Amino acid sequence: MVHGSIADAASFSQLDSERFGIRVARAQVVAEGLTRVLDYCTAENIDLLIARCATGDVVAAQTMERLGFLLTDTLLYYGFDLLRKSIPDYVREFVFRPIQPGDQEPVRLIAVEAFKGYAGHYHSDTRLDPHQCDEAYASWAERSTRLKSAADEVLVAEYKGKVVGFGTLRLNSPQEVEGLLYAVASDCRGRGVCGGLMIHSLRWCQSQGARRMVISTQVTNVSMQKVWCRVGFEPCESYYTFHKWFQE
Repeated sequence: MVHGSIADAASFSQLDSERFGIRVARAQVVAEGLTRVLDYCTAENIDLLIARCATGDVVAAQTMERLGFLLTDTLLYYGFDLLRKSIPDYVREFVFRPIQPGDQEPVRLIAVEAFKGYAGHYHSDTRLDPHQCDEAYASWAERSTRLKSAADEVLVAEYKGKVVGFGTLRLNSPQEVEGLLYAVASDCRGRGVCGGLMIHSLRWCQSQGARRMVISTQVTNVSMQKVWCRVGFEPCESYYTFHKWFQE
């Protein structure tokens, strides 16, 4: 799902389906489009639908609840207006740069450590294998290091020649960049690495001529939201994520 789009029909998710061994579809829905989404899932023999709706669309949320959908997380989006705000300075002992050959495995290992048991929508669904849920984030990070379809840019944080954090970025449009996946090695957390990654992400956005950067996380991930607020991001949107199983 691309941030900002409103779809009224689901689409087959190849990666999720391969990862969990079931047929998975994804959709961002509005209340009046829910019937079309369910019809698609029936026609395509979908086992699991991952559906997202704006928190303000109470009709869609309550309809999904009545139909047996399981609420699995609430996403908060934050935005930074590059035309209205200045990017903060950053002076620390870490080096930030684009990913280079040889960085792929350190990035994957940081993701494995950082997202083990992560409280996202995958882990909130007890019908999904927790080890496969962990792997979802590690494989996402790994794909981002080699596929433009997964990320337009990957930035890494380096300390004494060692990769200690990363962030992935996607151009949603010429005007908007979305921060997708960020993680920091456990021995460097609390030292400003994440804030530095956000600042250098904003600089990359600026270099692309974008006017805005957006990023999201679960409502429970308060520590990350504090980092974004310190950098200058502001809350802008929120979404519910629901899971619907069609096969018992």
